[in-house]
Parts: sequence; C-alpha cells; structure tokens
Amino acid sequence: MTIDEKLQHFYEVSLDEAREDAARAIQDHKDYLQKVLEEHKQSRIQTAEAEVKAETEHVRREVNKALSSEQITLKRNWSLKQNELKETLFAEVKNRVQQFTATPEYQDYLCRRIREAKDFAEDDEILIFLSSNDKELLDSLTARTGCPLQVSSENFLGGIRAEIPAKNILIDNSFAANLAAMHKEFNFDGGLNHE
Repeated sequence: MTIDEKLQHFYEVSLDEAREDAARAIQDHKDYLQKVLEEHKQSRIQTAEAEVKAETEHVRREVNKALSSEQITLKRNWSLKQNELKETLFAEVKNRVQQFTATPEYQDYLCRRIREAKDFAEDDEILIFLSSNDKELLDSLTARTGCPLQVSSENFLGGIRAEIPAKNILIDNSFAANLAAMHKEFNFDGGLNHE
C-alpha cells in the first residue's frame, strides 16, 4: 500500500467515523427534541386541565352564589306572601267574630262562659267583666245568669274576663286574647313535608 492509498484509506475511515458520530449526534439531538416536545405537550395538557378545573370551580361557585341569592329572594317573597295571607285571614276571622257578637248565639255563649267561670270560682268572690262594646247586654246577661257583671273600660272584641282576687287568678276568655294567641301560633303548614 502506498502512502496515497493509506491516506485515502485513512481519509475514508475518518469520514465514516465522522458520519457515524454526526448521525449519532443528530439522532441524540432528535431524541432530546422529541423528549422535550413530549414534556412540553404534557405540561401544556396539565396546565389546560388545571385551567379547566379552576374555571369549572369558579363557574360552580358563581352558580351556587346566584342560586343562594335566588333562594333567599324566594324565601323572603314567600314569607311576605304568608304574612299577607295571614293578616288577610285574621282580618276575616275578626270580621266574623264581630258578626257573631251580633247574633243570639253570642249571648248563649257568654252565659255559658259566665257559668263556667262562676263554677270554677266555687264559693270565692269573682268579678266578671264584659267587653265595653257589650254594655247593652249587661242587664239581660245579669238576669239570665244571676251573676253580677261589670263592663270593662277596654274593648276586647267580645267574650268575658273574670278575676278571682282571693286566688289571684285571671280567666281571660276574651276574643281579643284568643285571636292574639291564634295569630302568634299560626303557621302555614303544607307541601311535601306536611301532606
């Protein structure tokens, strides 16, 4: 082998090694770039998922806030309507009570209540009061019950009030007290829970 041939052979071997090194370097670089690309894709996917999750939570909170606000408004409106209906109902009841006080049955009712109070007091002194708007019934009720009655300075819509001073007892069978108690205790029950 001549020196030229040796040089030529050395040149070819060097070029082959250089090509292999270059090919290996290019492949390593491609693999590195592929790895970086995959990591970037995963990072972007995770970022996108996190953004979607955060936005979903934000939307859910906004919907819950709006729903809560609407529920409060509905409950307030419902409560106002209930109060309006309650007042209308008790105005009607009061009107009916006033109509009842103009009937003969009302005098029978008063006589019954007077006798019950007198029986409860037994032998103790009892003071029985009629409502101020029932003063015209005083004489007829005194005659029917045989019990001395007094007219109160207060209008309690009808019924009677009685005092037993010896026992410190007040018997309040007035329509005003009964209506006030009913008004206080009245509830609108109904719907799925109360059917």
